[in-house]
Amino acid sequence: MEEKRQDFSQHFIQLVIGLQSTAWMAMGKQMNPQTGKQEVNLDLARDSIDTLLMLREKTKGNLTETEKGILENAMQDLELNFIETSKKEGKPKVKKQTEEKDSKRYEAEKKKTGKQ
Repeated sequence: MEEKRQDFSQHFIQLVIGLQSTAWMAMGKQMNPQTGKQEVNLDLARDSIDTLLMLREKTKGNLTETEKGILENAMQDLELNFIETSKKEGKPKVKKQTEEKDSKRYEAEKKKTGKQ
């Protein structure tokens, strides 16, 4: 049973890292290996971040400290960079309302986790 639990933990971490990598590429922070270019697709980045948020909510109280730490760090880094990238891009599909929502969510997370 312990071996299976370790496998699940490894798969969970790989899933988080995969979603994180997708978000980084979608924000133009990493090169897309298929095109060899840095491209910005903020809708895809937001979807990846939202999926990580859903995972956090659905797995609350059921993660090891390592899993929780990896997930929390990924989300914090991505949300900060998403706000920064969306402001730089200034694309109409990223509405001010979305930025405000993201900013409020980040501030709420900081209060919740006690991080500055």
